[in-house]
Amino acid sequence: MSITSVKEQVVQALNTLSEAELQQVAEYVAFLRFRARVAPLPVIDATQIATLYAGFADEDRALAEEGLEDYRVQLHDEDAQ
Repeated sequence: MSITSVKEQVVQALNTLSEAELQQVAEYVAFLRFRARVAPLPVIDATQIATLYAGFADEDRALAEEGLEDYRVQLHDEDAQ
């Protein structure tokens, strides 16, 4: 079906609609134009997310382990008092 024939079919259908139906069509056309202007949402790559998650998990684990020694020393000092 060519673009022209689709356009002709739409025009023919529009010519049979009531004012209320034409208002609904106008609102839908406005929605389609708005949607075309809005940038599409980025596609989320699950592999990239998993890699980032693993990297942050490693960093979190390293920070926690680094703080454990300080915590142990503080507990020891507290017990010694």
